[in-house]
Amino acid sequence: MFALACSQLLPEARGVRGAVLIGALLLVSGCVTTRTGEPLPPMDSWETRMLVLGSQSHWEFSGRVAVKAGEEGFNGKINWSQQGDAFETTVAGPLGVGAVRIQGEGRSVMLTDKDGVQTVLQDAESELQWRYGWTIPVHSLRYWALGIPDPSVPAATVLDEQGRLQNLEQGHWRVEISTYRDSSGQSMPRILTATNPDTRVRMVIDSWLFFDR
Repeated sequence: MFALACSQLLPEARGVRGAVLIGALLLVSGCVTTRTGEPLPPMDSWETRMLVLGSQSHWEFSGRVAVKAGEEGFNGKINWSQQGDAFETTVAGPLGVGAVRIQGEGRSVMLTDKDGVQTVLQDAESELQWRYGWTIPVHSLRYWALGIPDPSVPAATVLDEQGRLQNLEQGHWRVEISTYRDSSGQSMPRILTATNPDTRVRMVIDSWLFFDR
């Protein structure tokens, strides 16, 4: 019924000129729905936080990313969508990068460059470094963005006074979450910085959406 009501606005706008037509078009645009997620359950301890966030199977975030590796790097936008073991992230920025899409499931990763050319990456971090002069920790970033360690790699963690992840050392990366904000009913990472000897990745997460738990 909602879709029908929206469609009925279009015939009524025909033949109407000037401000009336503009008003009708604005009204039609108001029929577009905004995606909404589900609230997260309470997370009153570090153990509960790891359990709750680690069990989320369908979520996404959007924000901004700055990558610096020696003389190379860029500032751009990042969108990440996770569904089970499958993920898709789009990283967009200047310096000839265009929009790079990285898709994966498990350890399999495919890169689609700005020209639409697809390449299967055997070692995503190393091959991104070779192609662009910078890299992002593709496999672990899905966990770090949530504020928990990658369960497949040994980690050393430091928690803040609220029992949230503050610092993490995992693999050859060091992660710092300097800011949290309320999102989906709970405190979620807002500003995250991951560094290794060659690369610095800083991410500002503007929005979170969580779906079926």
